[in-house]
Amino acid sequence: MSVVVVRGAVAVVEDSARVRTGDVVIADGRVVDSADLTGARVVDASGCVVTPGLVNAHHHLLQTAFRTLPGTRGIPMRDWLPAMAAAYADAVVDPELTLLAARAGLAEALLSGVTTVADHHLTWPSGADTVGIARGAATAASDLGARVAFVRGAARDDPQEAAISAEAIVSALVPDGVGGVSADGMLQIAVGPAGVHSDPRETFALLGEVARRHGLRRRTQANEVVDVEIALERYGRRPLDLLEEWGWLGPDVTLAHLCDVTPDEIARLAASGVTATHAPGCDVPMGWGVAPVRRLLDAGIPVGLGTSGGGSNDAGHLLADARLAMQVSALVGPQLPASEVLTMATAGSADGLGRSDLGRLTPGSAGDLCLWDVSGVADAGVADPVAGLLWASPGRRPRSVLVAGRVVVDEGRLVTADEGEIVARLFERVAR
Repeated sequence: MSVVVVRGAVAVVEDSARVRTGDVVIADGRVVDSADLTGARVVDASGCVVTPGLVNAHHHLLQTAFRTLPGTRGIPMRDWLPAMAAAYADAVVDPELTLLAARAGLAEALLSGVTTVADHHLTWPSGADTVGIARGAATAASDLGARVAFVRGAARDDPQEAAISAEAIVSALVPDGVGGVSADGMLQIAVGPAGVHSDPRETFALLGEVARRHGLRRRTQANEVVDVEIALERYGRRPLDLLEEWGWLGPDVTLAHLCDVTPDEIARLAASGVTATHAPGCDVPMGWGVAPVRRLLDAGIPVGLGTSGGGSNDAGHLLADARLAMQVSALVGPQLPASEVLTMATAGSADGLGRSDLGRLTPGSAGDLCLWDVSGVADAGVADPVAGLLWASPGRRPRSVLVAGRVVVDEGRLVTADEGEIVARLFERVAR
């Protein structure tokens, strides 16, 4: 048995608002109440707050290769979408680019305390090796020691081709997985069209059938500005009306963004059992809206937190976006407390993936955790060190990160790869 003990923390955030002191014991990759500590590896957490590994509930890892592109900032989404599509076409999206972009995005994630990333991949050139593209993201995660939930998305794809591709990806990557999750819990497969602004009813139907056959989670984007506008123009209906009619409101569905939702729609979402993902680091700077998170939570809708991709949010730093979520929440309702937003970035995001084993540090949970040093001047005078994780020191990085009990970041540096090599290879591939 492999045993790791994390000892000496200022505070340990177990689950939601439950905070304690004492050891965290991980045996064979899982949190346990106790174990034989003979020969155990001891990780010194002195001066640190220990949290579960953060879970990024909505990312587009491919976009890590397309950050700060001229002409893609602060523009209407109708203009942003074709600008990004042109950039993808110029770069030629293939398994190699997917691998290199995912390596960079996942390395950034680990270095900022994110241990699980939901990667909604939406770019599938005609005739592409779609299994190879999915395998690229999975390989990047495996090499770095991160968890990834790879979402076989669609954005104006042929519906039949998208469904055939999704079947092939499940068969190739998680052939024996239960609910699309590999036996070790490190890889998950899900499906999801980009949204009703992009994909027809047939795409939703066929990907939904793949999900039902394999017990996969379903994910899509809804009620950003362009989504509402195009749905009204094309169908004379709002996006959630269409998703309900098309069978895409249910407990296995997660909806990202939800910036423009009415009280009636919130009630319908709550009744359907869907989960939601807030992405303020994308929606706020681009001017696409602010989700009414307080109202969603009060209605009983579980809400996670995501960064979205580098094409709209040039950073993949989930804790920084958690701070932003607190700040902008006061624009659309009562301000969200730090403890609640931290829960969104951990258990809330994990619940949207159907993964009660993630985002928590309770017995049976995965041994994914972060050590956040709160002993420096950036935290001087902080009365609540857990709240200070979000309010103080914007952009802070963890001292150490463990995934399944394995140290993948130590003293702020990647253990599993060379950061410089990751950066150089991606720049070489995109020739910038």
